[in-house]
Amino acid sequence: MKENKISSLLFIFVLWLIIFAAFSVEAKKNHKNKSKMHKHNKKRHGNYFANFPSPSPSPSPSPSSSPAPSGVYPTQSATFNILSFRAKGNGVSDDSKALLAAWKSACKVTGAVIEIPSEFKFLIKPITLRGPCMTHLVFQIDGTIMAPPNVGSWSKSSLYQWINFKWLHNFTIQGTGIVDGQGSNWWSSSQINPLKKKRSKIIPDMKPTALRFYASYNITVRDVRIVNSPLCHLKFDNSEGVKINNITISAPETSPNTDGIHLQNTKDVEIQHSNIACGDDCVSIQTGCSNVHVHHISCGPGHGISLGGLGKDRSVACVSNIKVENIFMANTLYGARIKTWQGGLGSVKNVTFSNIQLSEVKVPIMIDQYYCDKNICKNQTGAVAVSGVKFDQIIGTYSAQPIHLACSNSVPCVDVDLIDIQLKPSPGSAGIQQALCWNSYGKSRAPLVPSSMDYCVRSGNDLVKRISRSYEDRC
Repeated sequence: MKENKISSLLFIFVLWLIIFAAFSVEAKKNHKNKSKMHKHNKKRHGNYFANFPSPSPSPSPSPSSSPAPSGVYPTQSATFNILSFRAKGNGVSDDSKALLAAWKSACKVTGAVIEIPSEFKFLIKPITLRGPCMTHLVFQIDGTIMAPPNVGSWSKSSLYQWINFKWLHNFTIQGTGIVDGQGSNWWSSSQINPLKKKRSKIIPDMKPTALRFYASYNITVRDVRIVNSPLCHLKFDNSEGVKINNITISAPETSPNTDGIHLQNTKDVEIQHSNIACGDDCVSIQTGCSNVHVHHISCGPGHGISLGGLGKDRSVACVSNIKVENIFMANTLYGARIKTWQGGLGSVKNVTFSNIQLSEVKVPIMIDQYYCDKNICKNQTGAVAVSGVKFDQIIGTYSAQPIHLACSNSVPCVDVDLIDIQLKPSPGSAGIQQALCWNSYGKSRAPLVPSSMDYCVRSGNDLVKRISRSYEDRC
C-alpha cells in the first residue's frame, strides 16, 4: 500500500517535469520567432520615422510677417509680391496703395525683393518711395508699371516726377519689365497750335520725370526698359555711387525735352551698355557732377551726349572728370557737346570724348558758350570756364557742320585737344565743310578731316590760362 502511494507520487513528479520542459521549449520557440519577425519588419520598412516627411525649411517671411527686430537679419531674402497686397494688375485699377504697402513692408527687411510680376500691368499714380530702408533692397520689375495717361488727373504737386525714390542706400532696380510714362498726351498737347499761336491751357508748363532719385547712394539700375516719359526718363539729384547697365530708354524723336538720363549734383557714376533713343539729350550732365564714366552707349535719335546748359542766370556751375567713350550715335542733332550760358560762373574741366562713331549727326563736336534756348538772350560778359577738353577719334558723317567751337570773348576755352577727327558730309546732304572756331586754345594732331579744323585751336599763352583759372577758383 505504501509502495503504491510512492509510485503514484513519482509518476506525478515525472509528468510535471515533462510538462514544464515542453512549456519551456515552446516559450523559447515563440521568443525566437518574435525576434525574427521584428528583424524582418525592420529590414523591410527601415527606420519607422523615415516614413514621415522631414520638416520643411522655414519659409522666407511673408508680407504679413513681422519685420526682424533691429540688429537681427533674416537668413533668406524676402519677396513681397505686389499682388499679395491686393493689386489688380489689369492696367486700369489704381494699384498705387498696393505698391506703397509692399514698399513699406519690404523696407524693413534686409535683402528684400519687391516683385512686379510678369504678364501684369499696374497703373501707378505719382508716388514717393522713401527710405532709409534696410540695405540691399531690390525692386524687381518683370511686368509693366504705367503712369496715368490723363494729364488732367495729375495734381499740381505731383508734376515734378512720377515715381520718386528718396533717401535710399544700396538699392537696385532690375528686371525684364517696362516702366511706361505714357507721355503721348503730354507731348501732343504741348505743341503750339498753328491757328491759335498758343499752347493748350490744359497742359501745365511743368511735366513729370518718370523715375527720379534724390539724395541716394549706391544705386543700381539694370536691364529694365523705360519708355515714353512725359519729360526726362531717369534722373539723379544729389546722389552718389550710381551704376546703370543694359537698360533701354525710348521715346519718339519729336517728344520734347524727353532726356534719357539726367545727372545733377551727382558723382561717381557709370553708365554702360545701354540703348537710348529720345527727343533730347541721351545723357545730360549738369552742374555739381564729377567722376562720370559713360561708355558703350547707342544714342539716337536725340540730341547727343551733353554737358549743360550750365551757368544760367549767372549761377555757379562746376563739372569735372567726365569720360565719354565707345559711343555710337545715329541721326542725332549733336554728338559730343558742352553748352554754357553767357554770364555764368564756375568751370568745366577734365573732359574726354573718345572713340565715338557717328552716322548722319547734324553737328558732331560742339562747345557753345553762347547757349540760349529762347529766341533772344542778352549778351553778357563772363562765362563758365572750359578747360582740359579732349576730342579723340571722332569719326563718321555729319549733315550740317563738322565742328562748332564758340568760346566766350572774355573767358576763352583752353587746353582743348583735337586728335584724329575724321568727319565727312552725309551722302546727299548740304553739309558745311567749314569749321566754326572762336577763341579756343589747345593743340591738334592729324588726321583732321575736313582740313578746316587745322586752325580750330590756337596755341595758348599764360595770360589766357590765368583768365580761365580765375573762374575755375569759384568751384
